[in-house]
Amino acid sequence: MTPIPATEPPAPRSGPHPLTPVPYRVRSRVAERSDTVTLTLTPVTGACPPFTPGQFTMLYAPGVGEIPVSISGRARSGGLVQTIRAVGAVSTALCRMRPGDLVGVRGPYGTGFDLTAAAGRDVVVAAGGLGLAPLRPVIRELAAHRSRYGRVSVIVGAQVPKTLLYPRELDRWRDRHGIDVRVTVDHPDEGWTGHVGLVTRLLDRIVYEPRDTHAFVCGPEPMMYATAEELVRRGVAPERVSLSLERNMKCGVGRCGHCQLGPYFICLDGPVLPYDRVARLLTVREL
Repeated sequence: MTPIPATEPPAPRSGPHPLTPVPYRVRSRVAERSDTVTLTLTPVTGACPPFTPGQFTMLYAPGVGEIPVSISGRARSGGLVQTIRAVGAVSTALCRMRPGDLVGVRGPYGTGFDLTAAAGRDVVVAAGGLGLAPLRPVIRELAAHRSRYGRVSVIVGAQVPKTLLYPRELDRWRDRHGIDVRVTVDHPDEGWTGHVGLVTRLLDRIVYEPRDTHAFVCGPEPMMYATAEELVRRGVAPERVSLSLERNMKCGVGRCGHCQLGPYFICLDGPVLPYDRVARLLTVREL
């Protein structure tokens, strides 16, 4: 009897598996508020590819798990800056990291904000709460290349004054770069002298030409929906209102299906999508 040949083993993969995190070391940690920190991460060996403002990484806390986190800046050392709020086991573990600790990083993933499309136009950046984190690289780019754009306005909303992110940087954008920065809170404290109310009310206080404006929006979905609707009502083209969506992402590469929203996988087709493509979908609650 002719022996049946054994099945040949599969050829070894070349390079790391796409789901294998790259080791980064925490270089610095800044407590933004009681439940939120900003980590500066430096690659230990090979670094992840460059990111586009609006993209995210999958951050791995060793022994705990990984979560998607928007990139909030580029470190001078070439590393990443990521602002994280402690809301679950993984994010809490990441927020407890100290300089010298190791973190796993995958990415960057997803779509980013198209600053090229905004060149020559007025720009409105609208942020709600932690939504300022992924918009921070956008504002930094606008500030660094201020002459490329028309009037630039940044409107920011927070629940209470102490939850406002990057307050010193907001002042610097206003004072040094000719950006109109407006802040509002839902619930003022005794020392608050600024605006009170919804972010959309600040649209009455800034100057822009709606028919020649590009808007970048990120925050809680009700805030984004209301802001986008108001911008469109005032004459901004829906395709020029870019939203950064947040859904239940698990893998970051479109394999698990957790982040599906209608026909889109937010980790692949988003998180940044134009309002005209997602307006109807934003009325669908995430289960």
